[in-house]
Parts: sequence; structure tokens; C-alpha cells
Amino acid sequence: MTAAGIDFGTTNSVAAQWNGEYVEVLEIGGQGLDADWRRPGFELLYPSVVGTSSLRSGTLFGWEAKLRSESAVEACKRMLREEPLVTIGGQRFAATTAAAGVFRAMAGAAEEEAATEIHEAVITVPANATGAARFRTREAARAAGIKVRTLLNEPTAAAIAYAHAMEEDGEFLVFDWGGGTMDATLLLHEDGFFDEKASRGVNRLGGLEIDARLRRMVLDRAPARGRWSESEQRQFNLDIERNKILLSQQESVRIVTPDGVAVEIGQQEFSEGIQDLINRALDPVEECLEQARIDPQDLTAVLMIGGSSQIPAVRAAVSEALDCELVDTALCDPMTAVAQGAAISAAAMDGELRSIIRVVNTHALGTVTKDQEGRRGFSALIDRNQRLPQQRTKSYQPARDHVSQLTVEVWEGDPDRPVDHPDNVKLTELTLAYPQRCRAEDGVFDLEYTYSKEGLLTVRATLQKTGQIVLDGEVKVFGDSSVPPEVRKELNRLLALHPAGQSAPKPTHPHQDRPQAAGSAHSRPAGPASAAKPAPVAGPAAAGGQAAAPLVVDGSNLAWNGRPPRASGGQPSFAALQAAIRSLRFKHPDRDIHVVVDATLRHDVSENERPQVEAAIAAGTVVQPPAGTEGRGDALVISIAEEVGGVIVSNDNFAPFQRANPWLRDSGRVMGATHSQGVWVFNPRRPNAASFPAQRR
Repeated sequence: MTAAGIDFGTTNSVAAQWNGEYVEVLEIGGQGLDADWRRPGFELLYPSVVGTSSLRSGTLFGWEAKLRSESAVEACKRMLREEPLVTIGGQRFAATTAAAGVFRAMAGAAEEEAATEIHEAVITVPANATGAARFRTREAARAAGIKVRTLLNEPTAAAIAYAHAMEEDGEFLVFDWGGGTMDATLLLHEDGFFDEKASRGVNRLGGLEIDARLRRMVLDRAPARGRWSESEQRQFNLDIERNKILLSQQESVRIVTPDGVAVEIGQQEFSEGIQDLINRALDPVEECLEQARIDPQDLTAVLMIGGSSQIPAVRAAVSEALDCELVDTALCDPMTAVAQGAAISAAAMDGELRSIIRVVNTHALGTVTKDQEGRRGFSALIDRNQRLPQQRTKSYQPARDHVSQLTVEVWEGDPDRPVDHPDNVKLTELTLAYPQRCRAEDGVFDLEYTYSKEGLLTVRATLQKTGQIVLDGEVKVFGDSSVPPEVRKELNRLLALHPAGQSAPKPTHPHQDRPQAAGSAHSRPAGPASAAKPAPVAGPAAAGGQAAAPLVVDGSNLAWNGRPPRASGGQPSFAALQAAIRSLRFKHPDRDIHVVVDATLRHDVSENERPQVEAAIAAGTVVQPPAGTEGRGDALVISIAEEVGGVIVSNDNFAPFQRANPWLRDSGRVMGATHSQGVWVFNPRRPNAASFPAQRR
């Protein structure tokens, strides 16, 4: 099984795999990119967005959700800290379910577009993620059918990727500023050994806060004149995010509000406007170096990862604060290094690479006690920045005599802060049951916490007087148990959504009231020249509001597109055909699409793709000529196109069929398909005229 790594990000996620020689970052979901959003490397990003649109049935994910949704939930990763309910398609879901949907969509896209499977993976989390957030990340992946090998801190993953590529030892400082959080982590790398020495961070400080600041700068100059619709607000927020990205490459941008007012923001002005956020992001760096007692001059490399870390003002501030040069983005890709490191870690776990990873906990683990005045305090058993695994024991005594049981609260956070501080999280409550009532001094117990390097916590309580164990078990909030049926049920409900107030779209098939016509079309060859020819359709929809013409795809032709000929050992790709169909659906959402393949395709594709072809045929999403039918798949393509008034998608010339079907050369009757650098392009074409032998007289 291929070693995989997933960087589950607040704004974007990335998947990578170790192919036996090097790490390959998977290109998934990139066909949903608009020209306005297309930037180098963006085809490798999968937006962590879930949404719905009245123009499309079902739930949208990735770029389609980000750029096409009228209503969407973003940053579901950040929500895993508290698990709020979110609204998608007019229905309420747990944030974990939304995250599970993103994981499921990524795994599906990897299978369909990259011809690979992700059944298990190393998944990354922010270095300062709480135990609850880590558990919910694990639960979301499990619900999506992905076994979590381990949870790896994002900065550590980036350092692994860099050290693997550069084969460099030393002290690495990783400045990780992404869409939701900011983390600074100091690691030692020596001969394949990775050791997290210190890690500090800030929750709720990332690209979302920077977007909000830029939005405020625009609205200060152009206040809203009226109430904007949800769709207008969403588009405005997307424009803000896109222009924030542009400000890292150009001196100024022009942002237009939904009221039509244009505001120009310069790079220097933007840098000054977020300076306080940058200063807050530098605090964990100082704390990290102080914790590890490292002088900046002793650092071997400073890695900048995450989208927010690439803002010129941020890079300049970090470089100035540490008085050093930062690692170039060409040596440590800020957007993909985390996923690459996770895949390398998975390969190491499989024994394919020599690497040892030692991590520290970023939050203290403990319980809550009360003093004589009843004030609650955080009592730490395992302090933060301790190498894992860790086992610590502390003694406690009941506050009064003759209790039959105690409630042991398990907390994670910062013991230097009040218990009710937002950085402190109660993970769960456990019950300690005494075998019999006793005096307080006889009820003293040793509370033992054992914390594994995978982030799993077990708690045990032993009575000091008798040695009897009165509490023993794993804290379920960290557990890797099976996914509850209700979680799977809710995920299935999410994946089956239709937009609020919308029914499933009706087919645009002109003969939808005569299903037998479609069946007959599948069973006869191309019709004669005298047959009534369908009207051409030049645009995406017919004039006068009529339904757009269906598309009839010559599937075998597209599966062979760009492949070496059979004589040279080439094979068609069913994954390429599926990618082309998704691109067609994306560009022509209002059209029916018929996909036809030759009967030999299932035998021509690679062995691992054969079940997919057979499943598609069995499901009816792909059809092939019935046994005994005259002609191959191209004859069936022409028959269906004639029957339904459709447009053929193929690069074939259809020379043998032109005499009987002269409409093939009419304008708007055929589209050609071109595959370039992962992008499918479809343009109108007119097959070359076939030369027919002169008839005998």
C-alpha cells in the first residue's frame, strides 16, 4: 500500500504519496480553478470548503465549493477545536462531519484524477492543536474511510521534507503561518533523527484574520450602501482573499465592492495595516527560542511555511527579528512541504526510509482541583514541551470524608492561565469509584497519565493505601475506536445534499418522456442520410431558453488522448476519461452527458482500472455497444447524438460515417478535446471531409 500524507489545512489541503523513489504531490480538483485564481502550484491545492449551489445537485467540495457555492462552510478545521454546528444546504451538521466530507472528497478525487487510492495516511495537525481538535481530525478521517497512521505536527512535517531534500542536519526553526493558526517550532535533526525541542503558537491568528483586516481597510473607504445578499458577501470575501494573494506579487490591487465602488490598496499600505498581526505572530518565535535556550545565530535554517508566511512584510519581519536569511521557497515549498513531510513519515513507518521522529506535547495535560475556598485550579501532570511518550503520576486526596466516588476532569492547556481561559480545554470527565466509603486520608490516590507519541492518553488511579486500581482506561476523546454509526449516517446525509429549496435538477434529454427511445438508440447503427438530422447547437444553451443540447462523449477516444499507440505499448486511461467528464460537467452543468466506450476498453486499460470500468458500465454511467451490434463505439456515439440532438465530443474524424451522416460536418455538432498539463479544453471542431471512392457507372 502506497505511503500517503495529508496536510489538512484551514484554507487548503494537500495530499502526497511516496512512490518508492520520491514524494509526489497529487494534482486533484484543479479543473475547478478559474483563470482569476490560477497561480503556479494552485493546482496542487484542494480548498477545505464544503458548499452547495442552486445550479448543481449534490454537495460541492474543493475548488468547485470555493468558487461556485452560493452557501459554503470554510475553515471547518478551525472549528474542530469546539465542534460547533454548521449549516450546509439548509441543514445542520457537526463540524467534524464537514471535515469528513473534505477527506472523503480528497480520497475520491485522488482515485478518479490521480489513479491512486488513499486508504490510510499520516495526517498533519497544527503544533498547538488541542487534544480535542486532534481527536476530531482523526475521527473525521476515519469517517471518510481513511485509517490514520499517526497525527504529525505540521512544522515537524515541513522540517522532515526539507531535511530529506537537502540532507542537512542541524537546528531548524519552522515559522508556520497558514490560514487559521500560527506555530513556531524548533527541531533538531541529526542523522535521520528528528526531535521537537520546543513549540509555541497562537490560535485564531492566520490568513482569515489578515483577510478580515484587508476587508476592513476596503470598507473604511467604501462603506456598504445597503444589505448585501449572502451570495454577494461570499463573492466579496473571495475577492478580498484573491487580492490579498496578489498583493504579495504586485504593488497595488483594485477591489470592487458589491455596491460597485472601487478601492485601490497598495502593498505598503497593506503591510502597515497588518503590522500588529505580524508582531503577534513573532511572539511564539521568541518564546520558542527562549524555551530551548537557543540563540538565533545558532539556527541552521529558518523555514517559512503556510500561505500567510509568504507575505513580503512577514518574511522581512522574521528575517529582521532573527537577523538571518530565510530558506528559499524553491527549497521548501510553503504550500506542499507539510504534505510531503507527512508522506515521507509514512514511508519511514513502512520501513522504506531511515528516519526517527520524536515529538513533544504543545499543551500541558492535567486535572482540576479546588482549594479550601473552592477556587478551581489547573493541576498539571504532564507539562508542555515534554518528549513523548510520557508517563507522570501525581497524588490527590478527596476534599471530604466518606465519598463513594469522585469526578476526575481531564484538561489540556496552559496551567499558568485561569481554568476558564480559552486556551484551556476540558477533554472529558472520568469517574473514580471507591470500593467502600472511607476517610479522606484513606482515599488518597495516585493519578497516572500516560501520553503516547501518537497523542493517545490513558488515565489510571491507584489507591495508595491498598494498591487497588480504581480507574483505568483510555480517554475516549483521543481514541482510535470505530466510527459511531451516527457519524457515518450524518456523513452520508451530507454527501446526498441538494441545495436548500431546490429539487434535483431534471434531465435536459429532449426525449425524457420516452425512455424506450434512448434504449433503441443504444441498439442500432448510425442512421441513413435521409434520417431527420438534429438541429445544431453552437453555444452552451439553445436560444430562446430551450434546453442545452446533450453531450455525447466518445469515451475510448478521450481515454487514448495523448497516450502512446498500442503498438508502442500504450494503454488507454480510464482515470483520464473520468477527469475529462468531470471537466465537461463543470463547464457545462446544464447538459446531459452520455459516455460511450468500445467493448474492448475494459480489456485495454491497466489491470487495476478494469474493475472501475466494469463498475461504471454496470452502473450505467458508461455504455458500450451491445453484443452483435454493427459497428464499434463510434457508431453508437453517432446513433445517440442523432437520437437526442446532441453534440459529439471526440477527436475522431468519423470518416466511415460521414456519407450516411453528413450532419457530422455541420457547425456546432462536434467538439474536440485537448489535454494539457492536467487541464482539459473543449473547443468546437469540424471533422475533415472524408474522401469517398467514385461510384461505378
